[in-house]
Parts: sequence; C-alpha cells; structure tokens
Amino acid sequence: MTPPSPPITVTQPYLPPLEEFIPYLEQIWESKRLTNGGPFHQQLETELARYLGVDHLSLFANGTLALVTALQALRITGEVITTPYTFAATAHSLLWNNIKPVFVDIDPHTCNLDPDRIEEAITPATTAILPVHCYGIPCDVERIERIADTYGLKVIYDAAHAFGVRQDGESILRHGDLSILSFHATKVFNTFEGGAIICPDAKIKQRIDYLKNFGFADEVTVVAPGINGKMNEVQAAMGLLQLRHIDEAMNTRAVIYQRYREVLQDIPTLKLITLPDDIVWNHAYCPIFVDRAHPVSRNRIYDQLKEHDIHARRYFYPLLSAFPMYRGLPSANPTRLPNAHRLAQQVLCLPLYPTLEKTEQMTIIDIIRRSAQ
Repeated sequence: MTPPSPPITVTQPYLPPLEEFIPYLEQIWESKRLTNGGPFHQQLETELARYLGVDHLSLFANGTLALVTALQALRITGEVITTPYTFAATAHSLLWNNIKPVFVDIDPHTCNLDPDRIEEAITPATTAILPVHCYGIPCDVERIERIADTYGLKVIYDAAHAFGVRQDGESILRHGDLSILSFHATKVFNTFEGGAIICPDAKIKQRIDYLKNFGFADEVTVVAPGINGKMNEVQAAMGLLQLRHIDEAMNTRAVIYQRYREVLQDIPTLKLITLPDDIVWNHAYCPIFVDRAHPVSRNRIYDQLKEHDIHARRYFYPLLSAFPMYRGLPSANPTRLPNAHRLAQQVLCLPLYPTLEKTEQMTIIDIIRRSAQ
C-alpha cells in the first residue's frame, strides 16, 4: 500500500545533509562544551557578522528573547510605536518589558509601518519606534531615522524576516539602534531555534552579552538583572553548517518565487508584494492579496488548498491589535488601521521553501488560477 504524501506546508526548514552535521556533534561530545559561549558559538558570531556585513552580533536562544533583551539593553520605557501587522512576538516583547504598544497603520504597498502615521502618534511618553521589515521588504529607514532624530527616539528593527537582505548594496540590518533576527525553523536561515541582536558598537554588544547571561560580568560580579538567552553549541553548529548552504538555498527560493510571480501576476484580482528595485531580497515569503472582486474569497482559496493537504497561511491575520491583550488600547481601534485591516483580510502566504517540488508548486498554482475563473 502506497503511503500518503506528506502535507505541503507554508514553509519547511532547510536541513543540510545529516552526515555533514555529525562531525560537529562529535566535536561537541568530545569537548563537553554544550553552552555558555563555546567555540561554535564564538565562531558563528564571527562568521555571521562577516556574511551579513555587520559590525557586531550577539547570538540568542531565540528571536523573542533577543527582542525582549534589546528593549532592556536600550532601557526603553513608556510607549513604543509599532505595527499591528506582524507576529505576536513583536508586541509581546513590549508587554514583557511593561511598555505600552502604540499601533499605527501600514503602507498598503510594502506592509511596513507608514512613516506618515508615525509622527502623529508620538506623545511625551514615546521613547522608541519598533518597525518590522515585513516579508523581508525594507522599511523606509531614512524617513524613520529622520523622525527618530527629530524627537529623540530609539529605533529597534524587528528584522526576523530580513536575513541577508541588502538595500543599495548595504545590509538592511545596519539601520536603527539595534536590529533583531530570528533563526527559527521556519526562517530562511535557521539554527533550529535561535536569534541575534545586531549591534552598532562593541560597548552595546558587551551590555547585551551581560544581559543574556544573567548579568554576569565575571564569576562573582553581576552588573545587571539579566536573563538566560544564550544560544547553545548544537544550535551554533547548525548555524555554521547552514552558512555553507545558505546561498544555494536562497537561490532556489528565488526560482520558486519567480515561478509564482510569472504565473499569477496576470490575474487582475490578485496582487503580489511590491519589490523595490534597489534591494537584494531573500525571498522569505510569497504573499498574495485577494481582492474583494476576485470570484472567490481569500478564505475559500485557503480552504480549497487545505482540501488538497496544502497548508497556506494568512500572515498576518488576525492583526495583533485584535488580540484580547491589545484590543482595548486606543491605538487598536480599527478606524485607525484601515490598511492593516484590509490587507489582513486579503493576504495568503503560499508555500515557499527550497525543497518544494515544481509539481507541487504547479498544483498550488492550478488551484489558485481556477479560483479566478
């Protein structure tokens, strides 16, 4: 009896050949260094910084801990302006630091924070801006920087989607006071779980390194109320192996994305994300937006795909501002977030990962094209 085909999920982790990972594990077993800044951890910080084109990088057990710690490192308090169109960790990291999120609307073309809405949301309690490079598309970093400079605000970029993204030849991670990466299994680059804070100088990296290790400066000196956010050696080893394959994996993602784009862009009631001309993108996601004039709804396409064991995702629906812990905030009022609400009702992220077979992708495309008839 033929076993059933595995489901097609919106993403799958890229896993290099297992035989290439075993030597790393053997070294860990031999050294008995499992965590606390072991040799693979140190090597990955150096090699990742070089690959990404940044000056300093601090590895974390996951991206959420990196976000929480970044806010601590910059001593952010009061109110922080952010987007409702993102994953829960963005705003949850604010609540964990006893900070009030202030949601503003997004640009309908990039799905990123709309700079025109940021300035009008600033109050005397505002201390920072927390934008997200949604789908790896860069925010309007120059305008955000001008606003932050004018009002004396810090900028922390949630760059969970933006691994390897460059704009005008420079890493997008170099903008803001800090940028946060996620290396979760679903991301372009993964260390099973994991994350990092991109730092502009050695001084702030030192503070971050203290904070992620309980605040210990040495064996007996504790300089801050830190947390345990350290990446372990098995994660770091996975990251080093991933770096050997990441360019090939991203090139494959680009081919798959381009096939979606070529076939679907002629359907007038479907919209694809706007890609700026000046970026090197990582093809992290393939979002499509189903217009109300489309013959069937976004949710119906979602269900049709699921009937074929194809699991697309509605990233990001519902909005964070609709979650119980946020919906009472004045800034969560839907009338203040018209673009975010409209796009959340329309978006559907299609499966995209390096091992997605062309035949599987054509099945997905065929279901979507038939929905337009």
